[in-house]
Amino acid sequence: MLLYLTEYLAQFHSGFNVFQYLTLRAILGALTALVISFMVGPFLIRKLSTYQIGQQVRADGPRSHLSKAGTPTMGGALILVAIATSTLLWADLSNRHIWVVLAVTLVFGLIGWVDDYKKLVLKDSRGLSAGKKFFWQSVAGLGAAGYLYATAQSPIETQLIVPFFKDVAITLGWLFIPLAYFVIVGTSNAVNLTDGLDGLAILPAVMVGGALGIIAYATGHARFSEYLGIPYVPGVGEVVVFCGALVGSGLGFLWFNTHPAQVFMGDVGALALGAALGVIAVIVRQEIVLFVMGGVFVMETLSVIIQVVSYKLTGRRIFRMAPLHHHFELKGWPEPRVIVRFWIITVILVLIGLATLKIR
Repeated sequence: MLLYLTEYLAQFHSGFNVFQYLTLRAILGALTALVISFMVGPFLIRKLSTYQIGQQVRADGPRSHLSKAGTPTMGGALILVAIATSTLLWADLSNRHIWVVLAVTLVFGLIGWVDDYKKLVLKDSRGLSAGKKFFWQSVAGLGAAGYLYATAQSPIETQLIVPFFKDVAITLGWLFIPLAYFVIVGTSNAVNLTDGLDGLAILPAVMVGGALGIIAYATGHARFSEYLGIPYVPGVGEVVVFCGALVGSGLGFLWFNTHPAQVFMGDVGALALGAALGVIAVIVRQEIVLFVMGGVFVMETLSVIIQVVSYKLTGRRIFRMAPLHHHFELKGWPEPRVIVRFWIITVILVLIGLATLKIR
């Protein structure tokens, strides 16, 4: 909205033209989301505490988690408010990619909110059943995938780009829809599984989101995309404003979520952030790179799958507990050590993912 205001004011003073630059608006989006998080965070935490919307701790989990019982949860609402407000203020609202990313984020956030509300407010330990949760995630994921397929303006928007190879692009046709669906829904659930320790999920999400913002900017810039040998998709660069808002809101939330956490994001935040990363990767045509950069999310998800399959087939558990971060806790690693080492792994993987832009 502010973009339109600055366009109008530019008629009277040319200095307002500076707001047309994507880089400036991405920075302003990040700062706006950060300030909103700092302003709204304490109020939200007080309200969640007042209504006793607190964390429920698994009885079979690490004993160190018992002290977390009652910590305000559903703090992911703070992330969504900051992202949505900042994006609406600084993004070009005539850009279809902005609306797709924002809609997917908010819809998955709503699904997570219903699950959290049933568990924490209505005291229904089952929350939203796994079947219903997956159904609504599928509806949202397929809806986004179908829309992107139907509105694609060039063949590259539905091709699979293979990293490290400049000219390898696999034409998917209608197979783009199941691929996009898998990436969006899979990433959403992967981030949700990772969200088990203070700050463990939010900072990797911020780092991956920031890296995807860099890729979005390059993908939407004709000269940069040609120089890097990546596909040029007109209009995609605007997504960097959303990525800036994601980074700012994530860092603002981390201020309150760092160990020992004052608030947890809950499904409302984790499902939304994961879906946001997934749909951005689909839009910039870098699903494989997302798989690399989000390696921590992938490891956490695979640990759960391996644990379940092993137990059902052999009656034995591979890990002391799944997801993977609990395994290391039960091995004796202090919680901050697990968190920081997973952060370090994410930094390395994000750098590898960014390197694929040039190594082609």
